[in-house]
Amino acid sequence: MAKVTYFYVKQVKSGIARTQRQKDTLKGMGLGKINRVVKLVDTPAARGMQQAVHHLTVVVDEAAFTAYTTK
Repeated sequence: MAKVTYFYVKQVKSGIARTQRQKDTLKGMGLGKINRVVKLVDTPAARGMQQAVHHLTVVVDEAAFTAYTTK
């Protein structure tokens, strides 16, 4: 069985005044508030979603995700 890899995405800008498609993409990724971090399975679909809103998000390392979830 193949090893599942993940990547972590953090929202750094608001979805306000963005197109509905970009808002729906953020919601589909589990984002919606600034500084929220989500863990996504590394698939072409998830990478494409991140690329569609790359100006609103950044890819972070696992340490940032762990720090966010242990608050």
